[in-house]
Amino acid sequence: MKAALFDKKFDDNKSDIIDDLDLSTAKRLNQEQKRVNVDFPIWVIDSLDREARRIGVTRQSIIKLWLVERLEQRSASN
Repeated sequence: MKAALFDKKFDDNKSDIIDDLDLSTAKRLNQEQKRVNVDFPIWVIDSLDREARRIGVTRQSIIKLWLVERLEQRSASN
């Protein structure tokens, strides 16, 4: 499909364009994963687990969430 036809379908909003996309190779920018290992004292793990259970997420999720929040705060203040 030519770009002009794709753009027209999108702009006209008459049909769903999702079927015209090859999502098998789609990638989100800056979302590539890289595994890291971090050692924490037991009391930190226990605290993370309690907080994770309280809000209903995994330990990994709460660590990611808190790190992202902190990095966004730092970025916003600079």
